[in-house]
Amino acid sequence: MLTKRDFYIDGRWVAPAAPRDCIVHNPSTEEPCAVISLGGQADTDAAVAAARAALPRWRATPSAARLALVERILAAYGARAEEMAAAISLEMGAPIDMARADQVPSGSNHIRNFITAFKTFEFIRPLGPQAPQTRIAQDPVGVVGLITPWNWPMNQITLKVIPALLAGCTMVLKPSEIAPLSGLLFAEILHDAGTPPGVFNLVNGDGPGVGTQLSTHPDVAMISFTGSTRAGIAITKAAADSLKKVALELGGKGANLIFADADPDAVKRGVRQCFNNSGQSCNAPTRMLVERSAYARAVEIARETALATRVASAHEAGRHIGPVVSQAQYEKIQGLIEKGIAEGARLVAGGAGRPEGLNRGWFVRPTVFADVTPQMTIAREEIFGPVLSILPFDTEDEALAIANDTPYGLTNYVQTTDGARANRLARTLRSGMVEMNGVSRGPGAFFGGIGASGRAREGGHWGIEEFCDSKAISGWFGD
Repeated sequence: MLTKRDFYIDGRWVAPAAPRDCIVHNPSTEEPCAVISLGGQADTDAAVAAARAALPRWRATPSAARLALVERILAAYGARAEEMAAAISLEMGAPIDMARADQVPSGSNHIRNFITAFKTFEFIRPLGPQAPQTRIAQDPVGVVGLITPWNWPMNQITLKVIPALLAGCTMVLKPSEIAPLSGLLFAEILHDAGTPPGVFNLVNGDGPGVGTQLSTHPDVAMISFTGSTRAGIAITKAAADSLKKVALELGGKGANLIFADADPDAVKRGVRQCFNNSGQSCNAPTRMLVERSAYARAVEIARETALATRVASAHEAGRHIGPVVSQAQYEKIQGLIEKGIAEGARLVAGGAGRPEGLNRGWFVRPTVFADVTPQMTIAREEIFGPVLSILPFDTEDEALAIANDTPYGLTNYVQTTDGARANRLARTLRSGMVEMNGVSRGPGAFFGGIGASGRAREGGHWGIEEFCDSKAISGWFGD
């Protein structure tokens, strides 16, 4: 079993002030695989103090030097990609081939995209020809607290750490205590790349402990959090007394609107997107809305796709989905599957319990419900597992009303070959992102939602601006 009790503070690995062991479990076996320590107030205070001391020099560091550091981080990250894939697979159950192909590259892709965005990022720019002596400046917020989840660890860590570094902020990262190994490896990468002491710090801990300590700390100017809506609300309240800037990327309940004229692979693609990462993605299209004339066939395709979805250990090579991350997550999903059956949804694939042949590990059967109504629990709550709800609709207006009938607003999906309809829905769906016909967002586009999905804008120029305060300056001399 791995022993990883130390924290990274002020450029070195240090023992916790008062050790409090936390066992990390392998989701494929349910066995302990590592032990870390959960930090306390003294550890948080030490990390924040290091970040505060490093801030004046780092914010004054020329942009070119900050960019050069991030380029070194990218190279160091690439050199340890296989170690990172193994850590992610072990700690949160991503199949090893998926960890190599998707989980780890999500981090390197974000780093590259931030490098590209930063090369044209303007910290001081003219307001416009109507105000020749007015400038808009972007100043680093200051010391930032970064709280990241377990489901896409490098995706979320790089979306926060890299733009904060480029903006000129110093930081304290609290990765998920459920899946901390990848975050600890990332700290080693930053150290090896030459990150100055105090600029980046890491303290492991849980939400009520280190998470709350960062959210209430008077020397932390901003909290950037990714996780559940419930936790996001608690962080916002905790940060209110010190008037921190708060950026939240929260849950989702994405609708996938499939019209009768959609391409033949739309349903299969939607099911696979829902089940990807064992359904543990906030932007998963978990509500499939299908036009009535195509509904029966769509249900059958979804059933076939679910039955063909293989479930196996994260350590096994091949294309399959792995376990969900923890026993608590497994039990939550089982309860919601049973709720769907009790409320009258038609179970067409999967169901409660583990897949056949898997008696250990937190494995969930790929599950499809049909004839779901908008008020059923499985149509309203974020399940965060491989569970798809299929709902019929008759008109575009009805589909739009069902899709928008949710407090969430992260990603919605549209499948139609009618360009005018697609564009019309893209503008009227209430969400921060809309993906149409399987076309991914381009490099540098932000990730973020509205409503109960939070209002963070992570990625590209928007992601760097999240870690800046805007300043309007009048009477500027020169061009």
